[in-house]
Amino acid sequence: MSHSTETFSPQSAQTPKNATNERTENIHIDLKRKDRCGFPEAIFGEGKTLDQLTQIAKIQLGSGEPVFVTRIADSDAQSLSQQFAGRHNPVARTLWIPAPESNLSDSSRSAAATVDESTQGYVPVLAAGTTDLPVAEEAIETLHWMNIGTRKIMDVGVAGPHRLIERLPELENADAIIVVAGMEGALPSVVAGHVDCPVIAVPTSVGYGANLGGISALLSMLNSCAANISVVNIDAGFKGAYVAGLIASRVHKKENLK
Repeated sequence: MSHSTETFSPQSAQTPKNATNERTENIHIDLKRKDRCGFPEAIFGEGKTLDQLTQIAKIQLGSGEPVFVTRIADSDAQSLSQQFAGRHNPVARTLWIPAPESNLSDSSRSAAATVDESTQGYVPVLAAGTTDLPVAEEAIETLHWMNIGTRKIMDVGVAGPHRLIERLPELENADAIIVVAGMEGALPSVVAGHVDCPVIAVPTSVGYGANLGGISALLSMLNSCAANISVVNIDAGFKGAYVAGLIASRVHKKENLK
């Protein structure tokens, strides 16, 4: 199968601004998702061909929307990067292509800390261990796509509780907090006991045999006695960030209405 590598111009594939959907034989893009749900449609890249991903990118960019692909193969991300100006994070397995009218320099944001006057709210991302980094990075890239201020706080698991205490000042004024952890999945409960905002717990598949591919961590988080915890699926950094991002964006909108 051959693939075009010519540079894409949004003007060459304009979709009418009032279009609600765009269809091809195997693709049906929801172009009104942002109007209904607050953010455009994100694309799950796993299982899609490069041609399908290219078609989706052209449709979304042609309608003025950004493109955000999760679980994308490195080879596909590299091929798409030759056509579109965007940001590929190989650790997170994401590709983010800003909307045509946006500032392309936004795509070079640091994943370590992005909190400024251009972002909406603040959602820090904590990870119990370095092995949880891919899931944490997926959450961070999702928050960048949503234009939510964030900060990455790594390696603060319960095996060394003093490490979390040292970072607690960085959790102040958070609209929500994402906590990524494998093994026994205890970190979200510890964090939740220190903060006054929702904690979105993301279990990971990190752990030895009895971890059961993340099921033990998932069950621990579901059984937490901390009242401010909600839990998403195993390794679902995108889902955790999307929920937290919606919380932060709603808070930001209400503050602007005052």
